[in-house]
Amino acid sequence: MRLLEYQGKELFAEAGIPTPTGKVAQTVDEAVTIMRANPAPSVVKAQVLIGGRGKAGGIKFANDERDVVEPAKAILGMNIKGEIAKRIWLEQRVDIAKELYLSITVDRQSKRPIIIASAMGGMDIEEVAATHPDGIAKYRIDPAMGYWPFVGRRVAKEAGIPKEVTAQFVDILGKLYKLFFDIGAMLVEINPLAITKDGRLIASDAKVDIDDNGLFRHPELEAWKTDLPSDPLEERARKTGLAYVHLDGDVGIIGNGAGLVMGTLDAVKAAGGEPANFLDVGGGAKADIVREAVNIVTADPKVKSLFINIFGGITRGDEVAKGLVEALGGGSWSKDKLVIRLTGTNEKEGRAVLQANGIKSVETMNEGAKQAVALARA
Repeated sequence: MRLLEYQGKELFAEAGIPTPTGKVAQTVDEAVTIMRANPAPSVVKAQVLIGGRGKAGGIKFANDERDVVEPAKAILGMNIKGEIAKRIWLEQRVDIAKELYLSITVDRQSKRPIIIASAMGGMDIEEVAATHPDGIAKYRIDPAMGYWPFVGRRVAKEAGIPKEVTAQFVDILGKLYKLFFDIGAMLVEINPLAITKDGRLIASDAKVDIDDNGLFRHPELEAWKTDLPSDPLEERARKTGLAYVHLDGDVGIIGNGAGLVMGTLDAVKAAGGEPANFLDVGGGAKADIVREAVNIVTADPKVKSLFINIFGGITRGDEVAKGLVEALGGGSWSKDKLVIRLTGTNEKEGRAVLQANGIKSVETMNEGAKQAVALARA
């Protein structure tokens, strides 16, 4: 569960990490009331999960209650890369002298928490890694030993953190590490961690991603789900019991088994295409599940072709074929934009059903990926 900025900053503040004073508003009137109570130069930020809000116009400035009306009107309801800004965060403007980067996430290779820090904050850390790989410090922590101040000092030195703020950096890192474990996070990130002109460190942004599997331990955090933006297709899939992730491409993908679906995404990328989604129907999927899977994927207006890749074990090929025919019969999708690979249990029966309905199938995953990409470009 990825949190909005204001939620992450609330957790930071509770953990003792310095953050700018701020409040959240859902209407222009609320924004005016907040500014009337705190008449100081402020930043007005769209509360969305998608990145790039600044370039999209989702960050503006205001000095008083009259000055905040136009920014609030402009941002509330703004469509930022498909996500609607329903809330704004008004926080005290910080005079920044320098921007740092600090995060803790999970290193899947070592199966340990990893600290990532850089003296070049305020930009995407992947961009820093590509252009200045020596400007990033990484430290994997043994959970049995935990965090100690010497770890923070080592990270600060390797990252090039200015000496005059090293003590603050070490303290903030310790609090961030404790928060990471306390809430069962997958990621806690401060970018930028700002050095103010008067020499203080302050978290100017907050990105927090909590492991859904551990939310039962934190009912107070799970309650925040109602405030978070939700993808209607992902929500529809969740209610059906389907594993669906909405992506940005135009080649729809359906498969059975997470590994096969991920391999299919890779095959589409290798063929020069961009996957529109990840959808795993699971094992033993019946016709009605396949039908709903097709309807969910094709409800995305960006999808230009659909690649269904089924390797039947407990999933029967004839059931998949029946579900596909039922979905196409509803007029939700044209078979001319469909590619299907069907192999394994009852594949002959399934292919017979497809052939009887004028639907062609392919023999291999790579062949199917190439055809699906070609159809998306046609």
